[in-house]
Amino acid sequence: QVHLVESGGGLVQAGDSLRLSCAASGRTFSNYNMAWFRQAPGKAREFVATEDWSGRSTDYADSVKGRFAISRGDVKNTVYLQMSNLKPEDTAVYYCAAKLSAGLNRGYEAYDYWGQGTQVTVSS
Repeated sequence: QVHLVESGGGLVQAGDSLRLSCAASGRTFSNYNMAWFRQAPGKAREFVATEDWSGRSTDYADSVKGRFAISRGDVKNTVYLQMSNLKPEDTAVYYCAAKLSAGLNRGYEAYDYWGQGTQVTVSS
């Protein structure tokens, strides 16, 4: 079992930066591929970014490529989502997810564990 807790969300202005954190506990975190998804009101949950267990491979949604970066940080068992040049359309609840199976995957159904989400609101 892996328990995920997101933090770092908030209200920012367009063009600002924000860093989300996801703290993991439970089984060996280093074996898991990690991802971030988001869900805006009235919309389906959508893929944002993913990183494999080694940290050597990443994948990003086209809408965030070049603005967002996923990484495993210096703090043990933590994955980050650094968001820059935020836009109002980035407003959503952001979720951290983990899966043990190999390979990068953009589909939410591939992930075994989810956090409770953190709200990001970007004003224009």
